[in-house]
Amino acid sequence: MLNVLCRKPIWYAGICLSIGLGFALPAHADDIDVIGEFIQEQNLAKPEATPQAQLQEFTSDVQQLGPALNSQSALIMDANSGKPIYQKNVNSVRSIASISKLMSAMVLLDAGLDKNERITITDAEIDRLKGTGSRLSIGTTMSREELLHIGLMSSENRAIHALARTYPGGMPAFVSAMNRKAQQLGMNNSRFVEPTGLSPQNVSTANDLAKMVQAAAQYPQIRYFSTHNSATVYTSNGKTQQYKNSNALVREGSWPIIVQKTGYIREAGRSMVVETQVQGRPVIMVLLNSPSSATRVNDARSLGYWLQGQRPA
Repeated sequence: MLNVLCRKPIWYAGICLSIGLGFALPAHADDIDVIGEFIQEQNLAKPEATPQAQLQEFTSDVQQLGPALNSQSALIMDANSGKPIYQKNVNSVRSIASISKLMSAMVLLDAGLDKNERITITDAEIDRLKGTGSRLSIGTTMSREELLHIGLMSSENRAIHALARTYPGGMPAFVSAMNRKAQQLGMNNSRFVEPTGLSPQNVSTANDLAKMVQAAAQYPQIRYFSTHNSATVYTSNGKTQQYKNSNALVREGSWPIIVQKTGYIREAGRSMVVETQVQGRPVIMVLLNSPSSATRVNDARSLGYWLQGQRPA
């Protein structure tokens, strides 16, 4: 059980999605919130009701059926069956920022390259897309495994860029492999143009990202590095840099997180994917385009609280 969750299940007016209402969530909700779709299908807003009464009734039913979220897209999926439990705009194509790094990690690990090979950070790693900085100074040399560690744990862009640059065939081959992997996973609404997520042209959907998280969770290195808490790096400028996990849920240590990745650029908002367990039930959560880091985490907590009141399908 998640320690951050309440001790007793939360039941919204005694109504459970799958039991009390006899309503099964559809496998796909083509860019509409399934809650709204359900209300429309069941004619909960009566034709003779006033607009104000309709709005009040709609709001009441939304509160019963699921939490109000700040994230523009959201998904809870049963990690074992692949069935959706909660959906909101799950097929909307959005920029995904550093969530892209999960795909980069899979491509790198699939190649079976020497994890101990030393790689040096060069001028090629300077961010010319967004102008972001980095604590990895030019000339810093680390093993391939160490770069992957801080790339996943702390979303270090230069680390991931260096790994892609030194891939057999270079950056073009790496990006091609990312898109090939996406197609193999059935991520048909996803596209990658670079490995870090700094480009807003790296796009996907909540549905597609759930598939990616499922696949990433099969890699022990990704599970470990993405959920690790800290690392120390000695850089070429003589400084010792302390890296921490970019995900507040990992840093708090209250959730049994299996794999995770956060992301942010202006075009993508604050986003997060995570596989965790709620009452022993493995679930994947996807949250895209939330206004802030705080709302992103609060949305995850809201979904966790809400999920406690749902019976397994």
